[in-house]
Amino acid sequence: MAEARLQAELAEAKLEVQRLKDRMPVGTPTVHKDLAFITLVPKWTGTDEAVTLEEFISGIESSARIGRWEEADKVEITLLKFAGSAKTFNKACSELYADGLTWPKFMTVFKNRYKDVHADQYHYMKLQTARQAKGEDPQAFADRCKELAGKIICKVEDPVAQRIHNENSERMLLASFVTGLVGNPGTQCRYANPHSMDQALK
Repeated sequence: MAEARLQAELAEAKLEVQRLKDRMPVGTPTVHKDLAFITLVPKWTGTDEAVTLEEFISGIESSARIGRWEEADKVEITLLKFAGSAKTFNKACSELYADGLTWPKFMTVFKNRYKDVHADQYHYMKLQTARQAKGEDPQAFADRCKELAGKIICKVEDPVAQRIHNENSERMLLASFVTGLVGNPGTQCRYANPHSMDQALK
């Protein structure tokens, strides 16, 4: 009698387990988030001394991909990393407290607030007058020139036109880098008349 009851209970338990399995979505993997990557994201204040907004967003996006964060995680972590004027703006902006706020909308609001107000001519002049600083190695100077060149590239839909804009930017980058190098390396580089940044750095 007791054995029959145990068999019935076991059969019922098996049926319940099967019912639970049937209700679970097929092939849904378990995603484990790693929030340790928060430490890789720097504080962002919105001032000129801080990293650019693009660099800050890139840091959030990269950490989110590696750590498997969801959109809500990115918003919350970004809020934790705001300081100074960025934190003040966040508290005062009603758009950021609307229902259904998404990560793209969240970042669009901040991009509009902290977009670069300098005219294109300003960035052209910064690139053309770039000079290697004292103690700055050629690679660091090249990276600085590349960052400046990135700010003057026109963005268009036509891929052919975009390629032309990119090539023009590369030529301006190379000319500014070679002209801005100081000392004996700069003299040697100008004599060599390099045709690419790789050649100039070598």
